[in-house]
Amino acid sequence: MTAPTISLCMIVKNEEQFIEQCLKSVNDFVQEIIIVDTGSTDETINICEKYKASVYSFKWTNNFADARNFGLSKASGDWILWLDADEELEAGNEQMIIESISKTNAAMLLMPIINYYGETFPVKKQQAYLYYQPRLFRNHIGVKFYNQIHETPMLSNKNEVTESIESLKAPIHHYGYIEEITKQKNKSQRNLQTLLIEYEQPNHSPWIEYHLASEYYRKKEYNTAFLYINEAILGFLYQGLKPPALLYRLKYGMLIEMNSFDGAWPAIEKAILLYPDYVDLHFMKGLILYQKEQYSDALASFEKCLELGEGHTEYLILRGSGSFKATEYKHLCLKKINSTKKNN
Repeated sequence: MTAPTISLCMIVKNEEQFIEQCLKSVNDFVQEIIIVDTGSTDETINICEKYKASVYSFKWTNNFADARNFGLSKASGDWILWLDADEELEAGNEQMIIESISKTNAAMLLMPIINYYGETFPVKKQQAYLYYQPRLFRNHIGVKFYNQIHETPMLSNKNEVTESIESLKAPIHHYGYIEEITKQKNKSQRNLQTLLIEYEQPNHSPWIEYHLASEYYRKKEYNTAFLYINEAILGFLYQGLKPPALLYRLKYGMLIEMNSFDGAWPAIEKAILLYPDYVDLHFMKGLILYQKEQYSDALASFEKCLELGEGHTEYLILRGSGSFKATEYKHLCLKKINSTKKNN
């Protein structure tokens, strides 16, 4: 039986710094490279053509989903892999991916995205968040991208999505949140402009408030971010929906950044009741209790983190929250507890 074919679909603009690294990571693995260029003036197009990519110009409409869907319309492969230029597929997983798409009945495959953070390069492997996203999906079954920004691929019949998704442990490394890059590209301002336009639209999704909160959080404008994250939580509640775990992670992360430990405690317990298996919430609970000098309770939280680990595919997880960071704080708690015993 012939292996299914894969088309790489990307949208780009002035990506000469990263695009070659990205294309090299998939060049021997995909059968087709579709590049949608929204106005590059650097070497991006020349680099893409070097990898025999089909490059299409697309007039920017301030809508990422539009550009992605244009790329899908040009792809002929059995499966679509979508990446950004500042990402690369981890080497060594090609055969496993091919075997997976050959055997699966799923419409989409989630892949772990390792989002690095920090000020500059080289990246530190310990400074990263892990989040699974649908990055591989079948072509010609009606999958389209939705949302003007932070676009997401979904089946046209959205009710089918949960039954049609499996996960695949083939990591994608993402470097776009390194501060050096976000400042170079002025990403935050671009994102904010688009999000604020969507925010003014009636009946917009509460995800818009979440993404606004995220952008202001990255800019360290915590008070504004906090207002938007609370709006997002209320927006989901007004719709009769349980607010997604990401919202609570961001909210309590902000309160910790602002040293508002009394503001975070004991409210974080309600979030943990909603998401009892979310390791990051337990880790933040431990941090809050540690700062409040409740070391025995903090110790129990960090032990819970180690019990949960970091393998959950549904959550954004800080690397170390269920491993080395939790272990470090566990030892700090034990030191504090032993020191208190000695002094007594």
